[in-house]
Amino acid sequence: MSAQDTPLKSSAEPLVTAYDCAMLDLDGVVYVGQHAVDGVPEVLSDARRHGMTLAFVTNNAARTPGSVAQHLTELGIEADSDDVVTSAQAAAREVAARVDPGAKVLVVGGEGLEDALKAHDLIPVSSADDDPVAVVQGFHPCVGWKLLAEGAYAIRTGVPWVASNLDLTVPTARGIAPGNGTLVRAVATAVGRDPDVVAGKPFRPLFDETVRRIASTRPLVVGDRLDTDIEGAVTVGVDSLLVMTGVTDLAALCRAGDRHRPSYLAWTLDGLLRPHQAPSMSSHGWQLDGWLVRVDDGRLEILDRGTEDDAGLAAAAAACWGWADGSDEDAPARLDLTGLDGVWHSK
Repeated sequence: MSAQDTPLKSSAEPLVTAYDCAMLDLDGVVYVGQHAVDGVPEVLSDARRHGMTLAFVTNNAARTPGSVAQHLTELGIEADSDDVVTSAQAAAREVAARVDPGAKVLVVGGEGLEDALKAHDLIPVSSADDDPVAVVQGFHPCVGWKLLAEGAYAIRTGVPWVASNLDLTVPTARGIAPGNGTLVRAVATAVGRDPDVVAGKPFRPLFDETVRRIASTRPLVVGDRLDTDIEGAVTVGVDSLLVMTGVTDLAALCRAGDRHRPSYLAWTLDGLLRPHQAPSMSSHGWQLDGWLVRVDDGRLEILDRGTEDDAGLAAAAAACWGWADGSDEDAPARLDLTGLDGVWHSK
């Protein structure tokens, strides 16, 4: 991409009518911990009224689709188990493609993976002594050294190894904790190899599983993480909306490389309900809806401020990406974003 281009897209109509399905990440988009993100139940209800199908797509393999749907319902969001697609389901399908029906599979994880395997007529086991013909690994709080060791013993026999995802961290009510990717690394170090396949975002299997379960010809990936949601959308070639209610902050967005740049930006999920316009470049900088933003000698500068915070966010991202693409590969690390506190009301 040249310094004058931006991957940000325009949509003359609201995203809820421009796309037929929203593939929604959960934590950081729909809820944070045990609480819905402000306004999200109402936004999703509006989206459904406009005819948009909602698919709740998560890398978390710990819970079953039914338990996820129950949690969403408790938060005031209409959902049933058929609306939920988990990395456990995608991982179980990958295992089923590699073994015979009725085969034993060692589960380094919990009930989310166990139920997904049973749906494919596979038998979950927890010990390498049970002679499993495959290993599947996904996050669950119950996973400890003993179960990791059983997985390592089985993997060393040469059986297929499928990981639900490689997220290094998982958000909890008390802060950030080690995620499945951290535990996969521990096993990989012990066995001297990586998993044969990873099912979750940003890899294809979870997206393919979603399309298989929920018919869609024009899906929109909606997420808060650049390295899973947005990179996954880029990987499978579909458009994406990044919301800033989760883990991605302004600095990470502005320093994003090609594979981590979304099609649309919004501070909140309200961005689903409106049209979008891409910023344009002039001789003075990147502009959109009264905002004028540039990067001068590596420093992001707001020259004019508009009233729409989402437009300012898009202009700032486009300015930073354009500057980085026209500079050397170390440019993002040199980007100076100081002095921007208080610029956006939605921050």
